[in-house]
Amino acid sequence: MGRTFMPKFRTERELKKIQLEGLQWTVQHVYKNSEFYRKRFDEAGVKPSHIKSLKDLSKLPFTTAKDLQEGYPFPLRSVPFEKIVRIHASSGTTGKRKVLCYTQKDIQDWANMFARCYEMAGLTTSDRVQIAVGYGVWTAGVGFQLGCERFGAMAIPIGPGNIDMQCQFLEDFQSTVLCATASMALLLGEEVQKRGLRERIALKKVIMGSERSSDAMRARMKELLGVEHVFDIPGLTELYGPGTGLDCIYHEGIHYWADYYILELLNPETLQPVPPGEVGEMVITTLRKEAAPLIRYRTRDLTKLIPKRCSCGSILPMHDRLLGRSDDMFIFRAVNIYPGQIDHILSNTEGVGSEYQIHLERKEDGKDYMTIKVERAEGGDPSQDSLLAQKIEEEIKKQILVSGKVEILDYGTLPRSERKSKRVFDHREF
Repeated sequence: MGRTFMPKFRTERELKKIQLEGLQWTVQHVYKNSEFYRKRFDEAGVKPSHIKSLKDLSKLPFTTAKDLQEGYPFPLRSVPFEKIVRIHASSGTTGKRKVLCYTQKDIQDWANMFARCYEMAGLTTSDRVQIAVGYGVWTAGVGFQLGCERFGAMAIPIGPGNIDMQCQFLEDFQSTVLCATASMALLLGEEVQKRGLRERIALKKVIMGSERSSDAMRARMKELLGVEHVFDIPGLTELYGPGTGLDCIYHEGIHYWADYYILELLNPETLQPVPPGEVGEMVITTLRKEAAPLIRYRTRDLTKLIPKRCSCGSILPMHDRLLGRSDDMFIFRAVNIYPGQIDHILSNTEGVGSEYQIHLERKEDGKDYMTIKVERAEGGDPSQDSLLAQKIEEEIKKQILVSGKVEILDYGTLPRSERKSKRVFDHREF
């Protein structure tokens, strides 16, 4: 296997020791070197010397996306400019982009974390990795590439889009691993099937990230591309970028690199910890980041911790897939709904595809109406549409406690995207 990127610690206790040392170092580092954090700590009445155990984490103030936007262009900077070797920015759908700085050590740490992802996915140095994610100012392309080179596999840096070239590379270079967004991997799978390439390519694994994906989407991907495994990689620009965790071949949850950051799951309203196994907002504190450390950063991403040890035996803890963002939530007839809840129902329904859209509108009677458009599974029987729609409507009523109208569309009707697919269309005038 060559060198291993897995952590050396074997017990919970050793991990806690690493976390406490990292937390104490981070708190001292930001207090000394960052005006922003020093002011925050002083306002909260906290000194680095107050952090004596991991429990003291709760004394520290929160950081939010708003802090990053207000601190633009170099927010949270905790090192002199001479030490900064790179910046990355989020693809930022709202307001100013979030910009993060990196020192040489931050880049090294990120490459090691990413190499750990490839190791956890069971790659070897003879794998060929087709990297079909965006290159540029965001963290995707260069992160996947650096990690691949650090790990020692062959990187094929193709970037997103360009389906003809993707198909040609899969066939000519015999790529064994595809890294892409879930939408892009699906799009490519449909192309491979259309062109009859299935038997001429050598793909074994897909590593996908950057958007939520359902079980239906994964199953379809495996079927179309003929791969054994589809891995889920979380990626947050503020936390280095992608590569900070991965599910292993048992797919029981996403192992996250708890030796590099502490993950708290808090109720987004009360900011108190949620019990293990309940959904909360991911709040992150970095343990080694130099240029732009995060202290209790509210990600808005929702997930739950998985309280058991994985069948693979790894000491690294797990969280569930991302269930959505606390700001993706929409309110329909006084009920808070996350797209993930609808996604979950569709994934467990035989006969529908993985592509769907949720449309919300307000009619003359002043009431809100929800329509869910979902594709019939490929080769499905149109005469069963009304039964299928009724079945989904009943499940939505039962599980989410609201009524929605379901429209079944022909397979391939909804737009495919090589970026993240838009799911919720709110046409209501507020």
